[in-house]
Amino acid sequence: MITGIKGSSLRRAAAVAVASGALLTTSALTVAPAQAASAPSIVAAGGYAMNNSTGASLFTKAADTKRSTGSTTKIMTAKVVLAQPNLNLDTKVTIPKGASDYIVANNASSARLIVGDKVTVRQLLYGLMLPSGCDAAYVLADKFGSGSSHTARVNSFLGKMNSAAKSLGLKNTHFDSFDGIGKGSNYSTPRDLTKIASSAMKNSTFRTIVKTKSYTAKTTTKSGATRTMSAWTNTNTLLSSYSGTIGVKTGSGPEAKYCLVFAATRNGKTVIGTVLASSSVNQRGTDATKILNYGFTK
Repeated sequence: MITGIKGSSLRRAAAVAVASGALLTTSALTVAPAQAASAPSIVAAGGYAMNNSTGASLFTKAADTKRSTGSTTKIMTAKVVLAQPNLNLDTKVTIPKGASDYIVANNASSARLIVGDKVTVRQLLYGLMLPSGCDAAYVLADKFGSGSSHTARVNSFLGKMNSAAKSLGLKNTHFDSFDGIGKGSNYSTPRDLTKIASSAMKNSTFRTIVKTKSYTAKTTTKSGATRTMSAWTNTNTLLSSYSGTIGVKTGSGPEAKYCLVFAATRNGKTVIGTVLASSSVNQRGTDATKILNYGFTK
């Protein structure tokens, strides 16, 4: 009987100890603050990301510092073209010799358009955004600018690009180039470029193009035959390496270094952003991936 009492007492003591331990553990869990993910470190000189739905900033690094933008300039080129009244994407444009001469003179990235071929505006936009064709940019600026000479038409088109930037309220952006091969006054910022891309992504044709990994154009030759072009591959490697990526555009150059405007959607949330002046093709992808991962946690 004495043994039974002792056993009972021990069991009650153990129960109290367990209960106390549970209370202490619960208390400790309640009090400990949740550790928020810290902002990532990126190699790019400038970076920015925002929630595409709300416009809320998610990441900033020298977000308002003006920098050369390389071929990310072509986002605005496409935006201006797609904003033209009564635009017919199936309109055919004959590729002028000037486009080929321009590529050669500037050692520029090319969609390998062939002089004399008739190419639709839609195809030119794919050639602009996937292989980053400066020849496609040349043709589009010439087609959608106004004037009696190529120079006048290009200047007119640049005016439309700068007007579009102004209409978005961007004060740190200026274009003197339709493709990013600037003349000393072609610049933007990570924040501004992100806003340009966000605006462009409202257009369904733009969205379709910039998420396309590969596109094969069939053009019309001088003789009226059909030419099947070599496939254009999107230079945005995130489309293959980062789940949920929906765009947008790469850029590079001696001054611009390596740039990327990017966007991805996960669980109904779209993060859109920019990195400017990263150190390599791979690094700009790594920088963007870090920012996207961080953006989706916020």
